[in-house]
Amino acid sequence: MQPLKGITVVALEHAIAAPFATRQLADLGARVIKIERPDSGDFARGYDQRVRGQSSHFVWTNRSKESLTLDLKQPAALALLKRLIVEKADVLVQNLAAGAASRLGLDHAQLSPLKAGLIVCDISGYGDDPEHPGPYRDKKAYDLLIQSEAGLVSVTGSKDQPAKAGLPVADIAAGMYAYSGVLAALMQRARDGRGRRIDVSMLESLGEWMGFPMYYAFEGAAPPPRSGAAHPTISPYGPYPSGDGGSVMLGAQNEREWRRFCEQVLRRPELVDDPRFAGNEKRDRQRDTLHALIAECFAPLDAAEVMRRLDEAGIANAQLRDMAGFWAHPQLAARGRWTEVRTPAGPIPALWPPGQRGSGDDVPRMDAVPALGQHTDAVLRELGLDDAAIAALRETHAI
Repeated sequence: MQPLKGITVVALEHAIAAPFATRQLADLGARVIKIERPDSGDFARGYDQRVRGQSSHFVWTNRSKESLTLDLKQPAALALLKRLIVEKADVLVQNLAAGAASRLGLDHAQLSPLKAGLIVCDISGYGDDPEHPGPYRDKKAYDLLIQSEAGLVSVTGSKDQPAKAGLPVADIAAGMYAYSGVLAALMQRARDGRGRRIDVSMLESLGEWMGFPMYYAFEGAAPPPRSGAAHPTISPYGPYPSGDGGSVMLGAQNEREWRRFCEQVLRRPELVDDPRFAGNEKRDRQRDTLHALIAECFAPLDAAEVMRRLDEAGIANAQLRDMAGFWAHPQLAARGRWTEVRTPAGPIPALWPPGQRGSGDDVPRMDAVPALGQHTDAVLRELGLDDAAIAALRETHAI
C-alpha cells in the first residue's frame, strides 16, 4: 500500500525524530530526499556500528530514502536546496536547531510565497513558534532531557531510583505526531490547495503520552509510584518469579479475574475472600505481601507450567523476553512479518510496517538504506546540472 506515491518530501534532518517521521512517509510510497552534510552526514550514522558496521539508529529510521549531500554554509549549495524545494517538494520536514531554518530562508514564511502548496513541518524540542517562543525555545533538547522535562523519568524506574525509558520515546512521539500532521496537511491541501506549517515539539508530543500520570496527579495529588516493571496502581500486574529462575509477566485486572487467579492458578481459593485483598485498592496497598504469596505458590513450578495455568484460567500473561527472544518471536514468524532491506553493508532483516503486509496490494515501500551522498549526482541532474557543474560543486566541497 503506497498511497503517497508521487509525493516528494525533502528532509533536512538528523538523529531520530524527523528521520522516524519521514521513514513512515517513505513506507507509504513518498519519495524522501534526505539532506546530509558532505563530510559526515546525519550524525546518527556514527552512533554505533552494531549492524555490520552501520548504526542501529540509522538503519532503523532511514530506509527507502535518497541521500543528497549539501554544505548549506555555502551559498551555491543553499541555493540548490531552495531550488529543489520549490521545484520538486510537496513537503519539507526539518529538525534543525530552533531558528536555524529561518536564518537559512527555509521556514514556511519565506518559502510559501515561492510555493503556495508547500507543507513545512518543523520539529523541535520545545516548539519553534516566533510569536510564542517561550523561555525554553533555544535550549538543547535531546531525548533523555525531554523525558526528564515531561516527567516521564519521575514515574519510571524503581522505588529508589528513577529511570529513563529504554528507547528514545520522546523522539518517537514527536516523529509520529509529525507524520500524522503531514498526512492531515496533505488531505487538507487536496481540498483547498493550500500548504501550511506544522509546529511539533518533543515536549508537547511526549506530554500527550503522559496523560495518565498527569491526570492521576491532578490538582496536586500524589503521582503514580515508581514500580519497576510492575503496574504502578494495579496488583497483581507485573513480573513474578517461577521456580526455575524464570519470570512470568501476568495481570489480573478485575475481581472476576482475581477469583480465577486464586482458584485455578495459585490454587489457594481462600485468598479470594481474604480481607487484605478485597478489591484492587487493597491489593495494591498490600502488593509486597501479595507478591510474596504468589512467589511462594510459583516456587515449585517452572515458567512453562505457570503460563499453562494462566492460559487455562484466562489470565493475561507474557514471557519476559530479551532482544534475542524478540528476534525469534514465534508469532512474528508465523504471521510472516519479516522481510529484508538492503543496506550498503548487505541485506538485513526488517519488520513489515504495522498494519501492512508483504503481499497483494498491501506491499509497502521497503527500499534500501542509502549510503552517504549516494543520490547526489542523480538529484542534481534532475535540477538541470551537467557533469561539469556537479564536478565544480564537488571540488569546492559544496556537495
